[in-house]
Amino acid sequence: MVSWIISRMVVLAFGTLYPAYSSYKAVKTKNVKEYVKWMMYWIVFALFTTAETITDMLLSWFPFYFELKIAFVIWLLSPYTKGSSVLYRKFVHPTLSNKEKEIDEYITQAKDRSYETMMRFGKRGLNIAATAAVTAATKGQGVLSDKLRSFSMQDLTLIQNEDDHGTFSQTSNQSNKHLWRDLKIAVHKWPPSNLTELEMVCREDCQKFAKSRYTALAASYPTRLQAVIPAKGASTKY
Repeated sequence: MVSWIISRMVVLAFGTLYPAYSSYKAVKTKNVKEYVKWMMYWIVFALFTTAETITDMLLSWFPFYFELKIAFVIWLLSPYTKGSSVLYRKFVHPTLSNKEKEIDEYITQAKDRSYETMMRFGKRGLNIAATAAVTAATKGQGVLSDKLRSFSMQDLTLIQNEDDHGTFSQTSNQSNKHLWRDLKIAVHKWPPSNLTELEMVCREDCQKFAKSRYTALAASYPTRLQAVIPAKGASTKY
C-alpha cells in the first residue's frame, strides 16, 4: 500500500508544481484557452484540497485511500480525461452560479465583521499600551512629584504671609536669593501632572521675574561657591 508520504509527494509534484508551471506558461504566452483551462483546474483543486483535509482525518484508514487520491489527481490533470474541466462545467460552475449572490453577501459580512473585530482589538491594544506608558511615566516622575510637594501647606502659608507683609522682597539682593523658592511656590499653585506641564509652568513664571534678579543671581555665584566648598557637602545659608 502507498504511504501518506508518497501520496503527499505525488500530489505536490503533479497536483501543484506541474499545474503552477503550466499556468505560468499560459500567462506568458497569453493563450486564453490554456488560461481558462488552468483556472478551472485551480478552482477544482482548491475544493479538492479543502475536502482532503477532512477526509485525511476520517478516511485515511480506508483501504487504498491514498492510491485513490493519486488516481484522482491524475484524472484531473490528464488531457484525455479532462477531469477538472468536466467537474467544473457539470458541478462547480452551476453550483457557484446559483449560490453566487449568497456567497458574495456572506463574504461582505465576513469582511465587515473582521474589520470591526480588528478595530476593536486594535483600540483595546492601544488603550493597554497607553495605560502602560502613562503608568511607567507616572512611576518615573514619582520622585519629581514628591519633591514638588515637599513643601507643606503651612510652609507655603508662612512664605505667602511674608510676601503679603512686604518682608519677602525687603531688598533687591534678598529677592534674588529666593528665585528657586518663588518658582516652587508658583509650581505648587498649579501642580503639574507630567514633565511637559512642569516645563510650561516654569517657563511662564520665569518670564515674569525681572531680568535684574537673574543678573544679581549670576553675580552672587562666586560668593555661593566660597561658602559651599568649605562645607564639603553640608548645608549652607544658600
